[in-house]
Formats: sequence, C-alpha cells, structure tokens
Amino acid sequence: MKRAGQRVVLGTEAPQTSQTSKKQKTSLYGSVFGEPALGTSMDWGSLPHHVILRVFQFLTLVDRARASSVCRRWNEVFHIPDLWRRFEFELSQPATSYLKSTHPDLIQQIIKRHADHLQYVSFKVDSSTESAEAACDILSQLVNCSIKTLGLISTAKPSFMNVSKAHFASALTVVFVNSKSLSSIKIDDTPLDDPSLKVLVANNSDTLKLLKMSSCPHVSPAGILCVADQCHGLKELALNYYILSDELLLALSSEKHVDLEHLRIDVVSENPGQAEFHTIKKQSWDALVKHSPKVNIVMYFFLYEDEFDVFFREETPVTHLYFGRAVSKAMLGRIGMNCPRLIELVVCANGLQPLDDELIQIAERCKNLTAMGLGECEVTCRGFIEFVKMCGGRLTQLSIMEEVLIPDSDYSLDQLHLEVSKHLGRMWFPDMMPTW
Repeated sequence: MKRAGQRVVLGTEAPQTSQTSKKQKTSLYGSVFGEPALGTSMDWGSLPHHVILRVFQFLTLVDRARASSVCRRWNEVFHIPDLWRRFEFELSQPATSYLKSTHPDLIQQIIKRHADHLQYVSFKVDSSTESAEAACDILSQLVNCSIKTLGLISTAKPSFMNVSKAHFASALTVVFVNSKSLSSIKIDDTPLDDPSLKVLVANNSDTLKLLKMSSCPHVSPAGILCVADQCHGLKELALNYYILSDELLLALSSEKHVDLEHLRIDVVSENPGQAEFHTIKKQSWDALVKHSPKVNIVMYFFLYEDEFDVFFREETPVTHLYFGRAVSKAMLGRIGMNCPRLIELVVCANGLQPLDDELIQIAERCKNLTAMGLGECEVTCRGFIEFVKMCGGRLTQLSIMEEVLIPDSDYSLDQLHLEVSKHLGRMWFPDMMPTW
C-alpha cells in the first residue's frame, strides 16, 4: 500500500540510466563547446602554442614576462621568434620621467636571445642624455639583427642631441651594416651626419623606402643627394626646411630613378626673430612636380606670425599644410591664391578676425581640397556654409570646433548643422571642447 506523495518507480534501473545519460550529455557538450566537463578543471598549460602566442601578443611587456613564469609551456611561447619581431625599448630616468623603463635584465635577455628576431624596433626615451646614451649602447649590441624598421623617438628635447656625434654614429653603424634590410628609418632630432648616411645607403640601398631625419643639423644637401642617388626605391623623405634649397630640389628632379611619393618639410622656429628663412623659387618646385607628378609635399609650420613673410608669395605645389601656431589672415589669403594642389589644411589658431573671405577663396581655387581642420579661429556660420557649399561632398574630413563658429542673422548653430550635413551628403556636427 503506497503512502501519500510516494512516487511509484517501475524498474529499479531507471534512475541510474537517467543519470548516466545526463553525464554523457554533459561530457558531450563540454567536448563540443570547448568547456571543461563537470568535475574537471581546465589545464591551461595544455593550450596550443598558437593560442598562447595570440594571448601574449595582447599583453603588456611586464604582464607577458610574468605570464612566462606560469609553466614551462608558457615560457617556451615567451621565446617564440614571432613574439619578438616588434619591440619598443622604453628608456627613462625614474626621477624625471613618467615613462616606465624596460627592465635592464629583460633588455639583456632580448639582446642575447632575440636580437636576430627583431624586425620592427623603436626606442622611446625621455629628455635625459643618460637615456639616449643607453639607447645607443643597446644599438651597439645588435650585431646579429635583421631590422626592417627603426625609430628613435624622444619625448622631449634635447635627448639624442646631447649624445656625442661619434657615439651616436658608431651605434647606428652597427645596425646599418648588419641589418641590410632597412626599409623605414625615423631619426629626427639626432646627431646623424653625412658619413652615417653613406654607411646606410651602402648597405641598404635596395631596401630603403622611407627616411625621416628632420632637425639633423649635421646632415648637408650632399648627404641627401647621396641617399637619393643610390636608394632607387626611396619613396618618402622628411627633412628640415633649413636644408631645403633650389639646388637640392633641382638635383632630386634630375635623378631619373627618383620617384618620391611624399616629401615632408618641417619649418620650425626655436627662437622668434633670430631665424631668417630663405625663399624657394617656383621653377624649382615645378621641376620636382614635373619629375614626380604624384608627389605629396607636406609642410609643418611652427613659426611666429612675423616669420611667415617669405612663404607662398608665388605658386607653391604644397598638398598638405599644418600650422601649429597662429597664422595671419594675410597668409591664409596667400594660400588661397598660390596653393592650387592643396589637399589638406589644418590651422591651429588665427585670432579673432573672421576668416570667411579666406576660406571662400581657398574653396574657389584649391579644387583638390578634401580635408580641413580649424582650431582657435573665427568663422561666421554664413561664411562657413558658403565654404562647404563650394567644396561639396569632396570634403571627406571636416573638423571644426564649435567655438570657432559665430552665429549670425542667417544661421544658428542648429541650422548650421543641418545645412552643412545637406551639402556634405552625410551627417555632420562641429567638434565639442572636452570638459575634463
């Protein structure tokens, strides 16, 4: 006689069969979805090498080093060559820098075990001479390297400029001679000299494509011509305006194999009123463009307003212009008149005079303009809309701070957003000044 609530089970094996089936399902699902079955734990040490390698590539250097001590398998992955193709040495003095310096023990381990694996290498140093000298010491030890890209980056001056020219040249020579595959080099603000360039091209003439060496006072036009003459694959060159001359442009234009795609020129004034800038003739610019018709001529200006006088008084084939300091209305007017190849214009600051006429003139005459950025300037809403209307959908990049735009009797800021969006063919809003 059964009691109330008592369940009748037909066959004593039924519950066991049900539990077995449930365990089998759990085991099956765990196998299919890569999850551990109930009652088991994940063996992280048995993960495939390629999975661990992928994880390591997302870790910071410190975390990667810590992870390598988890087990033997992870330590093996830590030393796989693919993990060391790209590396940035951070060198700083703790008392004077916010940078976290790469640990000396790790640096020595890299030099000992991975120097021949390094391909994309950069050195980020603070402003101290000690850090720059440490970078040179590391370069001097890369005798088995096969570097393709090398960048020397100083977060502030003077850094590398305070290193003796002999020490710097000796360190670079090790890399230039042993790599024989350098394609991209960034050595701005360093004591690079002509003899170093000769060593570079003698060993890497077939591979060098990009050379950035702005603010290298020991380099002469002869050094530049040495690079252009021997590096037939050179596509991008960055230098300081002080080294640019009519003779250099004409020489670059006479080399049949030279086909520059980018010429970057930094125009920098360290001491206002103490530097006199020379003029480059229109004929010299024209020769370069005729020789390399697709070349982008990029100019970065860090001058004071009274130092712009020699620039853009006649037609100049510049394609990209960046003004890091205030530039006058008169200078912007010259750009509208004499820069027909202009593609991109960025103005950090101007003053408190509306730039309506200047922008409209730029829109009329610079038919290739596709990108514009304005910082601390003033433009009326009506003038800005007229500028956008004339440029139309070819303006693929338009970055204007909201504070730049002055509402007028024709348009408010809300109306401006709708009108500009209509002419661009896409939704557009002015940039907002961050509040933090």
